[in-house]
Amino acid sequence: MGELRYRAIHLDFHTSEEIPGIGGRFDADEFAATLQRAHVNQICCFARGHHGWIYYPSEAHPERVHPHLQTDLLEQQIEACHARDILCPIYITVQWDHYTARTHPEWLCIDENGHQIGTKPFEAGFYRRLCLNTPYVDFLVEHTTEVLTRFDCDGFFFDIVHATPCCCPWCVRSMLDEGLEPQSAEDRQEFAFEVLLRFQERMSALVREYQPEANIFYNSGHIGPAHRKMREHFTHFELESLPGGGWGYAHFPVAQRYARTLGLPTISHTGKFHTTWGDFHSYRNPAALEYECLRMLALNCRCEIGDQLHPSGEIDGPTYDLIGGVYAKVEAAEPWCDEAEAIVDIGVMTPEEFASQSTARQIPPAIFGATKMLQELRHQFDVIDSRADFSRYRLIVLPDEIPVDEELAAKLSRFVTDGGALLASYRSGLVPSGEDFALGELGVRWLGDAPYSPDFIVPGQLGKGLRDAPHVIYMQGAQVEPKEAAEVVSGMMRPYFNRTWRHFCSHRHTPIEGPADYPGAVRSGRCIYLAHPHFTQYHQRAPLWCRQVVANAIEMLLPEPVLLAEAPSTAIFTVNRQPQHNRLVVHALHYVPERRSVELDIVEDIIPLCEVPVSVRVHGEATAVRLVPQGEEIAFAVTGDRIGFVIPRIEGTQMVEITLA
Repeated sequence: MGELRYRAIHLDFHTSEEIPGIGGRFDADEFAATLQRAHVNQICCFARGHHGWIYYPSEAHPERVHPHLQTDLLEQQIEACHARDILCPIYITVQWDHYTARTHPEWLCIDENGHQIGTKPFEAGFYRRLCLNTPYVDFLVEHTTEVLTRFDCDGFFFDIVHATPCCCPWCVRSMLDEGLEPQSAEDRQEFAFEVLLRFQERMSALVREYQPEANIFYNSGHIGPAHRKMREHFTHFELESLPGGGWGYAHFPVAQRYARTLGLPTISHTGKFHTTWGDFHSYRNPAALEYECLRMLALNCRCEIGDQLHPSGEIDGPTYDLIGGVYAKVEAAEPWCDEAEAIVDIGVMTPEEFASQSTARQIPPAIFGATKMLQELRHQFDVIDSRADFSRYRLIVLPDEIPVDEELAAKLSRFVTDGGALLASYRSGLVPSGEDFALGELGVRWLGDAPYSPDFIVPGQLGKGLRDAPHVIYMQGAQVEPKEAAEVVSGMMRPYFNRTWRHFCSHRHTPIEGPADYPGAVRSGRCIYLAHPHFTQYHQRAPLWCRQVVANAIEMLLPEPVLLAEAPSTAIFTVNRQPQHNRLVVHALHYVPERRSVELDIVEDIIPLCEVPVSVRVHGEATAVRLVPQGEEIAFAVTGDRIGFVIPRIEGTQMVEITLA
């Protein structure tokens, strides 16, 4: 694999054939010098974009060269960047190509109703999806081969590469040949994934034949459990995750906490845009862009900021003034991020593994809720799947909807036998058919869904930090029976009746009538079972008492976490290890995204935190604690295997280096 750097730009150039003078005002020296002033050391430039046009004088496909291209734009970009030691991976669109969709409609994906998938005939946009099981792939091979043989390729970003179920003639015929049933949605999805893998295998082999050191990435807008099966075709993962465009600030930590467990380097896209891609002449708030990039570093990820070049080819100076201010801070932080490894206690299994084999952004709400909760509680955790190495964790969380087959049950049982702890909620731990629990360690028998909803938890032993009172649980939970050796740690109360058109009281739900005959939480040894979907509920409504119940359950199972801090829940803390320097690095961030508009969250103001006490569990003797990159030593105290110190000020971000003997 080639080098992957920390301060990258992803430069869109989807440019209409109706616009003249393409690249006419491009100045190669100004382009590269502007990037260099902005501390940029990698930029992805376009061979071909979503309109289908090529941005160099192609000999293999001259008909696809943009009709108004004024210069060999791609070659000049690469040469100017390489002269300043700026890497220049190359962008090639795959399944969105307006030119091909118009000239070869027979290559388009067709849904089960016989309709083309994507943009309707009289809608603006190039979003019709091309099928990767048609002769279109032969064109992609020819086009990529020309790029490989014409340019010095640092890498490839193949965009819009999805497992798209398709009913085109090629797919129907291929499915029949392989013994699959085209009428079956499940078979179409299975075949689509196989088509995707074959395409990636073919293209990666092609790239490696000509440019063995080139980086390779296939973009589907999300990295999730499906990527474990295709990992060998990638050199790294890129996490497309903007505040707008359907991602939002909740997406990146879920995707990155999973992606970093797969063993490949990661880099994440945000954008300079106020909303999402193609938002010309808009600028992200500086504090927001800083938050997004420094959060990437804290979670062991390199940074990439999206921009779109004006059709004239003239680079926008104010954009790179904005980016340069952020990338100066990234550059200063890099020595404490390079080859850093996350130190974690907890593995949170993602329901995404069991919900879909698609590579699209189909992320179950439970993993969003779990990630938000644990981040706010300052726990150090990964998002994992059933194939992960469980021995890396002290606690595994099964949020709300994790079915457990025989293989996973055996793996989880071994984990508990070896000293690990489990926290499961709602339907997690049930066999795939949902009839009963696969895990005897949870200490409960499944009786079915709770008869009342909403009902009311009496926190009991999980009530630390809560009022001594029942608390409503809005979403329907489970009715379980504790086994003989298990202990009920939270009880339940029931309402007079469920709300229906015949029986209702007041505006929302009926108040408490009396005790319920089923528990709210059960403990069995090193396992705790919560009867309600607390994580999904937190994603939907964020009731503080649900987070506190989870916090107390984790404290029972994990009394000495990696990090403790006295700070508001808006602060983010991560702990990384740099073995090559024999040190730990604590990242503390305090940026507060706000929903100031209907469509997206934004960050505008940086609100400092002062005198923040932090305690970190360490293995080995600490010899110094410093604020970095400032280099200022601060006092620390050691108690057992914990080191305590006070961060004087967190103004957006502060890193703390703990040097070990």
